[in-house]
Amino acid sequence: MTVPLRDAGERSALATNDIAQLQRKLGTFELTVTGVGTILGAGIYVLIGAAAGRAGSGVWLSFALAALAAGLTGLSYAELASAYPKAGATFEYARQAFGVRTGFVAGWLMLVAATVQVAAVGLGFGGYLAALAGTGAAWRVPAAVALISAGGLLLLAGVKEPVRVGVLFAFAELAGLILVVTVAAPHIGDADLLVFPFGAAGVLQGAALVFFAVLGFEQVANLAEEARDTRRGLPVAIVTAMAVTSGIYVLVALAAVSVVRWDELARSNAPLALVVQRVTGAELSRVVTVIALFAAANTVLFGLLSASRQIYGMARAGALPRVLGAVNARRGAPVAAVVLVTLAAALVTLAGDIGRVAKTSNAAVLLAFVGVNGSLVWLRYRGAMPGGGFSTVWSIGRVPVIPVLGAAASAFMLTYTGWQAVFLAAVLLLIGLEMSRLTLLQRRPL
Repeated sequence: MTVPLRDAGERSALATNDIAQLQRKLGTFELTVTGVGTILGAGIYVLIGAAAGRAGSGVWLSFALAALAAGLTGLSYAELASAYPKAGATFEYARQAFGVRTGFVAGWLMLVAATVQVAAVGLGFGGYLAALAGTGAAWRVPAAVALISAGGLLLLAGVKEPVRVGVLFAFAELAGLILVVTVAAPHIGDADLLVFPFGAAGVLQGAALVFFAVLGFEQVANLAEEARDTRRGLPVAIVTAMAVTSGIYVLVALAAVSVVRWDELARSNAPLALVVQRVTGAELSRVVTVIALFAAANTVLFGLLSASRQIYGMARAGALPRVLGAVNARRGAPVAAVVLVTLAAALVTLAGDIGRVAKTSNAAVLLAFVGVNGSLVWLRYRGAMPGGGFSTVWSIGRVPVIPVLGAAASAFMLTYTGWQAVFLAAVLLLIGLEMSRLTLLQRRPL
């Protein structure tokens, strides 16, 4: 197979032993927990109420459909990660299929989205902290900048340290959701779980709303060059993380609507705290707020980790300045890439209200997902996928069905982000194309 820029010079450069590389320190368990911690975010604590307002007591079905739609693309990432275990995952997959310029655009979309999402979650952390401390909203941005800066400093220590911290935070997130399910479990089924006040359309609208709560698997793929087992362990981690979090989300939704009417959940600012309070009689809103702080911090940490590896992978392939692919030989950290994404995310938080920009980043992610699924379809159709790794089943001729469905699901969800978000995401795509034309061919890989 001939791949753009895969000439003798690049192969020689990539084989050079005196260039520091990322260190393979992560086992399957650590990768799996990283995926679980990334997917389980603070969004579930709020989104479940808003989704119930659309789907009624069938909100659990919305979570199941969202997980199914995202899982199709997750399976594509698992197969591609097994075949091409590179740090700049989205970039690398599109590059292998369609060339370096398309790869650059896909990677660019994911980088912009990751930076904005880190900033948005950082601002959410600042809001939670201000509410918990009883301070004014003026502390929201400084708290976000402080969290992002702390995450960047931790990433400079390498990969093992931030993953250990993330694992602890992930267990805190899990504890909060398990608490909800445990106290409500005896009541599951007490209410009618098939009340759809707005019909099937409402369930689909709820699925589109919570779709972004089930993402995060794509960030695990960016840790490929730090995984000890890429053929089996990496895809197993991606699939397991998706399965575990999807099951938890559905159980939480079932528990919530079994205890509290769907319309009450929709009106509540802290729906899960309301569920626990209704069963136990205890006021646990502060506990939920503390858990949400851990969830937000974990999302920021893993978001910075993933984005820095995306930058590193693109730089090592010659798609970004060489300095961004430099690695500290002792720590195994891509220092320049970490510093860049940390500064960028911190600067975005200064805007304060980035709600519309965040929707645009969601649209950019979905565009990139269409490209990743299309990459797998094209590579499988050409017979260009390396054998021996994880592979999705069910093909029609030489066309794999799973990535086709994944592309269709991503395109469908894209329509729910709003025309303004789609338009701005298209503008980002065009900017990426122009950037690739101006700079890409002038660079050589490390």
